[in-house]
Formats: sequence, structure tokens, C-alpha cells
Amino acid sequence: MAGVAAVERRERFGLGWRPELAAGILAHLDRIDVIEVIAEDYFDAPRRDLRALQTLAAQVPMVLHGVSLGLASTVAVEPSRLDRVARLIEATRAESWSEHLAFVRGGGIEIGHLAAPPRTEASIEGACRNIDCAARIVGCAPLVENIATLVTPPTSRLGEAEWIQRIVCGTDAGILLDLHNLYANTINFGDDPQILLRRLPLERVTAVHLSGGRWINGPNGARRLLDDHLHDVPAEVLALLRELGRLAPQPLTVIIERDGRFPPIAGLLDQLDSARTALAAGREAAA
Repeated sequence: MAGVAAVERRERFGLGWRPELAAGILAHLDRIDVIEVIAEDYFDAPRRDLRALQTLAAQVPMVLHGVSLGLASTVAVEPSRLDRVARLIEATRAESWSEHLAFVRGGGIEIGHLAAPPRTEASIEGACRNIDCAARIVGCAPLVENIATLVTPPTSRLGEAEWIQRIVCGTDAGILLDLHNLYANTINFGDDPQILLRRLPLERVTAVHLSGGRWINGPNGARRLLDDHLHDVPAEVLALLRELGRLAPQPLTVIIERDGRFPPIAGLLDQLDSARTALAAGREAAA
């Protein structure tokens, strides 16, 4: 669409835009290649906030990230929600947008959470319909993100990798690969994160999320890794980024997500440098 800028194909590293980080981000734009903005934060924003966002977008490349569409559902996405995404892209000239492969509502009830749907033929068909509808209304398909789950979705008949692959291959969507979500899901259910990574359609990955989490107590005393975006990116996730860099030669946009317990900006910039080092090491190994 006219509002989506052409994307320069190079490796980029950035942060999720949060009000608590604004001063630090603006003071260090020389070390930040891209920012990611939560779209819903600006759907009903006053004009002064939207103007400030437009000014920011003129200073640094911007991408939008949705959290409420519920693409991976047999329930159709409401066109009015997609209209708001389209208008925000037009206003900011954001270069791309993304959403989760999750469901968030049913029967008119908002569950207030990004839930993993059953991995079935029905959810694949529903997700493909919703992504195609989103592409028509917004003007371009979203990048779709894998989500973390503490339980195996009931009635699932497919593994996570096959389920994601069939959705992506049935649409024009690329992948926003959340490496902490991938790591948490495999650790929580006794799988190997490196194996799951290699089973995904890595040629469709164009963006990456990095974050941290914490251990919580699960059923019968078992521990679960919770993806809470409140902690630093662990070494295991950086190792997955290195492997992704070895396996997927296309340029990647890497975003660190932090939603609370914010460290000084210097700490986040150091994590960006660690991500740069990890991805570069993967590129070197591939070469």
C-alpha cells in the first residue's frame, strides 16, 4: 500500500517503543536501527500523541506490532479493527506490521490473553482467511508471530512447526520469529529448541523478537518458563539467534521486547550489541 515504505534489505537491530524508554531511545538513535510500536497504543491516541509518533517515524524506521486481532481463529477478524491498522500505517508510514498467531476472543468475550488455538485443520483455514482479509484491507500481509503457551492446546493434531508452516505457506505472510517463545515452548514440553528451529520455514523469517522470562511452578511441581518480557535476553536465546543466522541468509530485523522492570538504557543497548554479535557469529559460521 502507499503508506508502507520500501524496506532497505540489511541487518537491523532495535527496541520496542515504551514511554518509560522514550528518553533513552531518543538519546541513542545512533545505536538503534528501528523501533517497534504497539499499534493498539495509538488507535485512540489524542492528536498530540499521534503527531509525536509521526515525528518519531521521521527520525527512525518504524514497524507496527498488533496484539488484539486474534488472527489464528475460526472467528473472522472484524474489518473495523483492520481499518484502524491501515489508518495508523498511513499516518506513520510504518514500513511493515505484525500480529500473533493467537486467538483472543470467542462468543463476544475478550479473554485478555494471547492464547494458543488448537493446532488443527480448522484453525489453519481460519488463520489463512483472516490473514488474507487483513492483507486486502490493510494493503499488505502482516508478519505472523509464534506465541508462547504453558499448555498444549487441547485437541491439537499437528505440531507447532507444521502448523505454522501450513499457515505461512497458505498465505503471503512472512514470519516474525519470537525466539524466546520458541525456547520456552520447547523447554516446557521437553523438546529441543534447535530441532524446532530447523523445522520452521526459515526462508519466510524477516523479523525476530528477543525477550526474557522467569521460572514459575507448574502442575505437580513441574517448573514452567514464563515469557513475561520483564527480564534480560538469556544466553540460550542468543544461541538460537546465532543458529538462525547460520541457517537463514536473508537480512533480519531483530527487536528486543521489554514491558517492565526496565533497566537503564545502557543495559538494553548492551543487549542489542550482544544480539549483533550473535547474529554475526551465525553469519560467519555459514560462510
